[in-house]
Amino acid sequence: MKITDILNSRSMSLSFEVFPPKQETSFESVKEATEKIASYRPSFMSVTYGAGGGTSRYTLDIAKNIKDVFGVPTLAHLTCVSSSRATVHHQIEAMKSAGIMNIMALRGDLTPELEKSDRSQWDYRYAVELIRELKDSGDDFCIGAACYPEIHPESTNQKEDIQHIREKVEAGAAFLTTQMVFDNNLFYNFMYKLREAGVTVPVIPGIMPITNANQVERAIKLSGSFMPQRFKSIVDYFGQDAAAMKQAGIAYATDQIIDLYANGITNVHVYSMNKPDVAKAISDNLSDILGKDFNR
Repeated sequence: MKITDILNSRSMSLSFEVFPPKQETSFESVKEATEKIASYRPSFMSVTYGAGGGTSRYTLDIAKNIKDVFGVPTLAHLTCVSSSRATVHHQIEAMKSAGIMNIMALRGDLTPELEKSDRSQWDYRYAVELIRELKDSGDDFCIGAACYPEIHPESTNQKEDIQHIREKVEAGAAFLTTQMVFDNNLFYNFMYKLREAGVTVPVIPGIMPITNANQVERAIKLSGSFMPQRFKSIVDYFGQDAAAMKQAGIAYATDQIIDLYANGITNVHVYSMNKPDVAKAISDNLSDILGKDFNR
């Protein structure tokens, strides 16, 4: 099933993101965690791809297992940063052989080493180049792309950033998924600006349940996300108690998701971080909402 078929339905949907292991020794434990999350029957699951392709060999294994064993539609990430065209095409062929036709086309994170390298020699420098190549391949891929509601770190301003997003859509991206958002108002404002710029494809807000106070700094570093005072107060008050912080973080994320649904956003993506207990708690909290059509 194509991701766009899910996104264009009128029912509420919830998807989860998982990541492959960094080392072969942890493959089985990661596989088990992703299987537990798949057993909660999310609308789809996305599987990330390591920076610079570092864990790419496991992405397909995890994605194929979720799809074949649990029947959950999968979205396999594919990055092109510093990769040769031959390497990318080999990975694409492997995805096709595995029956995976939903691809999240990304540039990929720049490691400190990559930031110092001569990018002019790369076959791909931007995600839009990968999207265009996937679209022009003649294969019936359902292509997704990423976006930053609070401006991509490398963009000068939001107007420039939205123009780059529009280029991705014009190149063939059929939907967008945002970096993690902790303030829904920022997402709603971003959506208004996208629509005003003529970007009409589905946009899925990304929600990350912060269940450990130590995650806050990393989340800000990864996405540059704004942390509202309401959320900071939760971390300040409950952060020293692991169980309380976990419960509060799940509650905050659930509240965000319900608010999004209530304001007409029917699809939400959760950065579940290979944590089945977190995925289950959120699924349970939304059990009477998911899969229903509340349009009157």
